[in-house]
Amino acid sequence: MIPRELFAKIKQIEIRTKGLVNEVFGGEYHSAFKGQGIEFSEVRPYQIGDEIRSIDWNVSARTGETYVKIFEEEREQTVMLAVDVSGSEDFGTTNKFKREIAAEICAIVGFSAIKNGDKVGLLLFSDQVELFVPPKKGRRHVLRLIRELFAHEPVSRGTDLALAFNHLLRVLRRHSIILVLSDFMDTGFEKPLKMLSKRHDTVAIHIQDPREENLPDVGLLELTDAESGKTVVIDTHSKTARDLVAESRHSANMELAATLRRASVDRVEVRTDESYVEPLVAFFRRRHKQR
Repeated sequence: MIPRELFAKIKQIEIRTKGLVNEVFGGEYHSAFKGQGIEFSEVRPYQIGDEIRSIDWNVSARTGETYVKIFEEEREQTVMLAVDVSGSEDFGTTNKFKREIAAEICAIVGFSAIKNGDKVGLLLFSDQVELFVPPKKGRRHVLRLIRELFAHEPVSRGTDLALAFNHLLRVLRRHSIILVLSDFMDTGFEKPLKMLSKRHDTVAIHIQDPREENLPDVGLLELTDAESGKTVVIDTHSKTARDLVAESRHSANMELAATLRRASVDRVEVRTDESYVEPLVAFFRRRHKQR
């Protein structure tokens, strides 16, 4: 039995994200993620401008008229949502936590996928595989994924991106679209990410909070690592201390960008203090132009 508060939250997410799908994302998703090939549809009489190589010589010989083969894009695809549920995802200094942003983006992609006849699956990971839901179609299935995103209580608080990528390499036999939603606060995952990108269309949704790079000037500030539990005290009156934090975050972002580039993985930057709609739409349109 779903708790009433959780049910209300899921319903609210469904209404809001389905509205965005119908008004904004449905067509953008279709354009960005085209099918993997083409399949035969039908034959029709030859028209001026048709390519000679598309002529169906067998049908033309039987009928005495010239016919051409018509092909359609193979539309059905598999979309896998790989979501980081480690301790650092339960962080947000504005309206929402990173994990809530990730859940809403997953809902948008999920409803966009089923609207286009695609299957959707879910992987929740920390430094272990927390949950794997095989890809399926349908509204009820997407609602189940949203429920898992909000209701699942992680067993661990650490992050192991390499483990998640290796798991996907083992379980996904068919070429898939993989969206990795994480703050990517981890290292040592470049090799499995490259392997994943070679087999699947892999996209990194990088979710960040402004306070991770810009600390406020509020004096002594105790900071606790959400994953390791380690605590440090920083004197935020010191501009040097604040600059060191900002430089460290900037350096990590530059290193991540380089890692994703080398692995041929697209990156979408999303922040907890800004709308995720514009970055997603911009990404979908960029992908459409590239294709």
